[in-house]
Amino acid sequence: MTPTLLGLCGSLRAASTNRLLMQAAVRAFGPCHFVEGNLRLPLYDGDLEAEGMPETVQTLADQIAAADAVVIATPEYNKNLSGVLKNALDWVSRTKGGPWRDKPVAILSAAAGRAGGERSQFSLRHCLTPFRPRLLPGPEVFIANSGEAFDEEGQLKDARSEKGLTELMQLLRSETTR
Repeated sequence: MTPTLLGLCGSLRAASTNRLLMQAAVRAFGPCHFVEGNLRLPLYDGDLEAEGMPETVQTLADQIAAADAVVIATPEYNKNLSGVLKNALDWVSRTKGGPWRDKPVAILSAAAGRAGGERSQFSLRHCLTPFRPRLLPGPEVFIANSGEAFDEEGQLKDARSEKGLTELMQLLRSETTR
């Protein structure tokens, strides 16, 4: 069986280093059906929710529920996860069925700063906890100075980072057969 891997990138920018990191993670995961979730959602608004769940939100929740595993690449914006990612978590929390429950999840981050997004990962783990996914504890993948971390083909330049990413994604893959 070919597992389905859902990728969520907390940056909307097409040239984001977190998107490059997510793509590197997919390669390290190995053969799979990869789906990238769309985080271009309306801002959470209870009045909008009262009119009915937006189709884009329900699609994302359905993708999470259907995936065998999820990889989340989060930038660090002002010492925290991105608003786009937090907004998506807030919306999905309002859907039926608890799509995150027991879902294997790996978290990665790439950031311009020297910590590589460590604080964004901490805040993301905190935000995911109420949904009770199976968050992998590590190895932690923090890509510092991310603008210099990838070559022209989108490959990580640092062998140690590549090794940690590969180990994390192989652990995530093993969780899909549990």
